[in-house]
Amino acid sequence: MTELELLGPRAHGEPLGRAQLKAVAEDFQVDEVLDIPLEGAGEHLWLWVEKRELNTEEAARRIARAAGVPLKVVSYAGLKDRQALTRQWFSLHLPGKADPDLSAAENANLRILKIVRHKRKLQRGAHSANGFTLRLTRLEADREAIDARLKCLAEAGVPNYFGLQRFGHGGGNVVDARAFAERKELPVQRNLRSRLLSAGRSYLFNRVLAERVAAGTWNQAQVGDLLAFTDSRSFFPAGEAECSDPRLAQLDLHPTGPQWGEGPSPVQGQAQTLEAAVAAAEPALCHWLAEARMAHERRILRLPIGGLTWHYPEPDVLQLEFVLPAGCFATAVVRELVDLLPAGQTENPCAF
Repeated sequence: MTELELLGPRAHGEPLGRAQLKAVAEDFQVDEVLDIPLEGAGEHLWLWVEKRELNTEEAARRIARAAGVPLKVVSYAGLKDRQALTRQWFSLHLPGKADPDLSAAENANLRILKIVRHKRKLQRGAHSANGFTLRLTRLEADREAIDARLKCLAEAGVPNYFGLQRFGHGGGNVVDARAFAERKELPVQRNLRSRLLSAGRSYLFNRVLAERVAAGTWNQAQVGDLLAFTDSRSFFPAGEAECSDPRLAQLDLHPTGPQWGEGPSPVQGQAQTLEAAVAAAEPALCHWLAEARMAHERRILRLPIGGLTWHYPEPDVLQLEFVLPAGCFATAVVRELVDLLPAGQTENPCAF
């Protein structure tokens, strides 16, 4: 599957050039933002962990082995990229136990930066946002055009596509999800089941968002839409008054798209017509998600970029810093700016 099939059209025009991302792990840094005051006492041990080229699940396994506890007692708020330098929280449930020696978990790829006790475990999705520091290297683009585009992105936001990494190499996760859906089966392995269900839902959301980007309505509320605030998981219907809410222009309030699951979509009007058309094109996948007892949820169509700043530490390097809500992809921002060179490519075979 192509990038256009998995994502959709860009909203702010053609890419302004080319660059490389993740030439080294330090080019893609992520810091989890967790607005929970930790009390310093309790049966849960919280760890602030720095990982380099290590995925979250493997870090959790390493921590569990070092602590001598089952993997199931290790919790984390969200998954972070493997090919990156990331800092995130983990928690271990250790009722009646002293702090374990975790030195065996540490090496060049994992460092424990802070340890603190708390009365509750770390829940999935507990983090409010992620802070990103990205270095685009081997940049081939006009700096004035880049600066103008970045100002536009800061003011208008970008389409909140799920990134390519959600879909596996060449969209393989979507292909596999469709195959299971056609057979009306679910993978037995829990991790595989979760990955394919997530890929299927994300693909359908991207299809709805792609249609609204093409129609120019991804950042506009329509009567019948369901609206949500940036940091809220609840939503409410849009009537005429809601479509004129000034918080839409302030990028605080947004139209939403479907995370497919049980029951009919609660949208109405043009949004209902569009979402029904997407569902009609993928009937087996939609039925499969409903039969898996996935709850119907909503996701904002427009992604606001918090605190966007940038500079050029070298003539061909652009460094971006910004904050995104949890569950959103930094690559959705980069995609509206430049094309990314394939990993490992040392020369650009195309004339710029």
